[in-house]
Amino acid sequence: MSPLLSFLDPLTIIKTVGLVGVVLIIFAESGLFFGFFLPGDSLLFTAGFLASQNLISIWWLLILCFIAAILGDNVGYYFGKKTGPIIFSKEDSLFFKKKHIERAQIFYERHGKKTILLARFIPIIRTFVPIVAGIANMEYKTFFKSNLMGGFAWTWGVLGAGYLLGNAIPNAEHYLTPIILLIIFISFIPAIVELMRQRK
Repeated sequence: MSPLLSFLDPLTIIKTVGLVGVVLIIFAESGLFFGFFLPGDSLLFTAGFLASQNLISIWWLLILCFIAAILGDNVGYYFGKKTGPIIFSKEDSLFFKKKHIERAQIFYERHGKKTILLARFIPIIRTFVPIVAGIANMEYKTFFKSNLMGGFAWTWGVLGAGYLLGNAIPNAEHYLTPIILLIIFISFIPAIVELMRQRK
């Protein structure tokens, strides 16, 4: 395995950085724009699996990862909120058009709740959605409620799936890698379906 792949391997990450590292990665992937490449889904699932083997505390994972996911999204939202006025003051260019931000505002007014909730389960997109919500000036109270529900469903759901699988299947560690690859593939399906729908 190459150094890069080893660095992004959930099992290697957890064995190297432990509970604190998992929590910090979930925080970074949830709302810091440079955290989009981090393996949130597979990391949570693997952590839940290792917890079923008594290698890490499931309760600390459930509590701290949930808090980290919520705080990460909030940081992303406020980053977008602060940079929004700066972006609006820019002139249109090849890579930036104000009309796209204006469309984002309209979209978040209509579909903001659903977007914040569902984006939790889509890699890369979940990192940028809270930032765009801030830029689009989405009402914070609405954002925070959806953030709570999405953060809870994502962290507890994926951690719980890993934990239950580890308890239910004998010698499940032998199947961990293909299961993680399957999770990564499944997590991209909503984005692929939406892209195909938009093209049609």
